[in-house]
Parts: sequence; C-alpha cells; structure tokens
Amino acid sequence: MTATALHPSEKKPASPEPRSRPRGRRRRPANDKASWPVAVLGWLGSLVLFSPIAYMLLKSFQTETDAASPSPKLLFHPTLEHYRSTFQAGFWAYAGNSIVVAVVSTVLVLLLATPAAYALSVRPVRKTQDVLFFFISTKMMPVAAGIIPIYVVAQHLHLLNTVVVLLILHLGMNLPLAVWMIRSFLQEVPGEILEAAAMDGAGRIRIMRSIVLPLVRPGLWSTALLCCVFSWNEYFYAVNLTTTTSTLPLFMQKFLSFGELYTAQVAAVATVVSIPVVVLGWVCQRSLVRGLLFGAVK
Repeated sequence: MTATALHPSEKKPASPEPRSRPRGRRRRPANDKASWPVAVLGWLGSLVLFSPIAYMLLKSFQTETDAASPSPKLLFHPTLEHYRSTFQAGFWAYAGNSIVVAVVSTVLVLLLATPAAYALSVRPVRKTQDVLFFFISTKMMPVAAGIIPIYVVAQHLHLLNTVVVLLILHLGMNLPLAVWMIRSFLQEVPGEILEAAAMDGAGRIRIMRSIVLPLVRPGLWSTALLCCVFSWNEYFYAVNLTTTTSTLPLFMQKFLSFGELYTAQVAAVATVVSIPVVVLGWVCQRSLVRGLLFGAVK
C-alpha cells in the first residue's frame, strides 16, 4: 500500500508547543527534602565546636567566685574588671611583640617559600622528591628534642630574650608547611599558559611575577593566614627562650597560679588574645576557602 499524499489545502496539525515555565519559579532539587537533616547536623556541629569559646567568653564577665563555682552560672552580674586588669598588666608590650613576630615571619616565609615552590613545581629541579622529603622531615622531629642545642646556640649569639630568636625559629617552623602548600597550588596552574607566555618572550621572573602569582593569589593568602595563626599561638619556644621580651601566649602564663583564683582572669586574657586571630580569619575567609579548594574542581 502506498501512502496517500495530503492535498495542498489540507494542513497537517501543528504539534503542540511545550509549555514554558514561569520565569519566577525555580524547580526545586529532587533531594531538597533530604537537605534539611544535613543543615541541622551542620548547625549542631557548629554549636558544639563553638561551645568552648562561648563558655570562655561567659567566664570572662564573671567574678572569680562565680567562675570557680562547680555548676555553671548563667545568671550573674557581669563585670569588666578582668579586662581592665588585663590591659593594665602590660598587655600591649606582649601584643606588639606578637604582631611583629607573626607579621614579619609570615612575610619572610612567603618570600622564601614561593621561589622554592616554583622551582619544585613549575620548573622542577633534580631530585625534587628528595628535596620535598627534606623539607617535611624537619617537621617530624619533636620540638623538645631540639630545644637544648637551640638554647645553647642562642645563648652564644646573645639572642636569648629577644624577638630575633623567635623570628628565626618561627621562620623555620612555618617554612616547610608553606613550601608544600604553595607547591600544591602552583601545580594546578595550566602549563599551556606558561608556554604561551614563554613563546611571547617573557622570562621566568616575568612569568612568575605577572602570571603565576596572580593565579595562585588565593593560595598565597590561605598559606599566609595559616602561618600567621601558627606563629601567633606558638608557646614552646617563647617559654623556653624568652622571659620579659616575649609574646602573648607567655603573657597568659602570668595569670596561672595554684594558690589564687584566676579562672575569670585567664578567660578574659584568652578572649582578648583570640580576637585578632578570629577577626583576621573572618576578613580573609573568602580567600582562605578559595585557597584551600584551589584546584579541587577542574
């Protein structure tokens, strides 16, 4: 049988056009109902992690008698006496030393770690794995095992109780971490971009300064933030190599005593010491997240 042709006057019925959804509506994801338990668990986990900080902040506004009570007191008469005594006990001198040591050591770490990571990733040198293992092996030795020779050397160089010895030690403490982190960020830079820049006549220094560093800027910010936090919180070198010219972790030790009640005072000092780190992390949170996730999704 042959198919009969349609007469020109007969028109084939047009297929119905699909309905267009209103622009204002958005289709809800299929797993939207299952997302709220994850959100609830996330909030619960955040509250659990934040509870020690909230407890410390609560204790800092209490009197020593209320702070030393066995059961936590939520209803009390707040006081600012502990914060006033913190700033009157020489806080600013220790804070200035902490700022100098953290900032200067972090800048020096970035200046030294960036060329080293560039040489180990973009322009690999011979025996790269051996060099990387040497860097990370310096973090494997316990800090207490090397404090005696460090103390002897610092004593002969007349560096005890100075900011310079803390700068040198914080530089050595954070440099291996920075080299490994920056190298992981540099390995995610596409090689085609570097080859195109080299074909255009750009040298290695120009490529690193104008192309590589702007691409890995979030990674550099996250590395700087972590190194600054580690330097700010370092206590072991400060307590063994310095006395009066020291940083804020050693300032907190002045209020630790077994004969008197210093619970609320220590909570106030810890709150003040933690504020700069918290503010810095909040300001740099976008760069920190971008840096830690750099190259995770291609």
